[in-house]
Amino acid sequence: MRQPQVTALLHLLALLLVAPVALGGVRLLTGAAFLVEFLSQGRVPVLSAVTAPPRRQPMPAAGPAVDRYRAPALRPPVPAVLVHGFAPDGKDDPRAGQAARLLARAGFDVAVPSIPGLMQGRLRPEDVRPVVDTAAALARDRGRSVALIGVSVGAGPALLAAAEPRLRDSVAAVVSLGGYASATELVRYFLTGHYRLGEARGHVEHDPELVRHFVAANADLLEESTRAALLSRDRARVDGVLAAPPPKLRGVLEALSPERVAADIHARLLLIHGRGDRAVPYTETLRLAAARPSRTTVLLVGLFDHVEGAGGRVRFADLADLLALWMGVYALQSTR
Repeated sequence: MRQPQVTALLHLLALLLVAPVALGGVRLLTGAAFLVEFLSQGRVPVLSAVTAPPRRQPMPAAGPAVDRYRAPALRPPVPAVLVHGFAPDGKDDPRAGQAARLLARAGFDVAVPSIPGLMQGRLRPEDVRPVVDTAAALARDRGRSVALIGVSVGAGPALLAAAEPRLRDSVAAVVSLGGYASATELVRYFLTGHYRLGEARGHVEHDPELVRHFVAANADLLEESTRAALLSRDRARVDGVLAAPPPKLRGVLEALSPERVAADIHARLLLIHGRGDRAVPYTETLRLAAARPSRTTVLLVGLFDHVEGAGGRVRFADLADLLALWMGVYALQSTR
């Protein structure tokens, strides 16, 4: 990290560390430290320097592929399920472990299930089940409502789980970080690079190899002619397929679209997205907020690339984003 970046972050940290003295509350302090360490991608380990390392243990009650992270805390931790994005190693992905440990240090009791579809690059409706089972087991164990934190495409299963009748009254909050609302629009973006919502629109050039991998991973849903159309990356041909998809593809796209069930979610929604996100366009967060505007907070910020801190210099123009994120972390720490 360059010296100006370190200086800016240290100035920010000093600002955030003084405020809790006036406002009171350990959560504000740990929330500030969490944010600095997260946004610096661990290069400024403020929270890790002042908290005990969390313990990682299997969570048998939720299934064989769930780990739980807990750290000593001054107050009862907030139970939370962290849903990873595309990660071949699932719960064992280093990024998932790093995020879970940081959340545990900030006062969360974190369960991380492996999501089979997200390990293979082919999300399916049945991938919601591990989230539901893990959240239900954690809620029973802690005797209180849980928070669901969905990262990237993992926000889909998190949001869909929060709408499940047997779970939704046990979910107090859902965080979507770089998530999506419409599976159809997400596929359109993956294949063509185009996104649009109302007057907001744009285009990103994608690596053709990523498109080939995506189509290959989902070949079981596609007929030969459909595969050829999607691999062409031709916008008109892709739009034609998505306007009238084959039955199997249509069913999966509908089942995996959180906007379809957004109104059934009882929990508070905190939707965070980077304005310059090239992996999932920010319009997906706006689309989801439009589907469930009540008790929904949207934070579009310039401090993220996709689901990680950009790691660049903190500018004066970013201070409003930092304050909003800090309050968002504090609200999540206060989940009941």
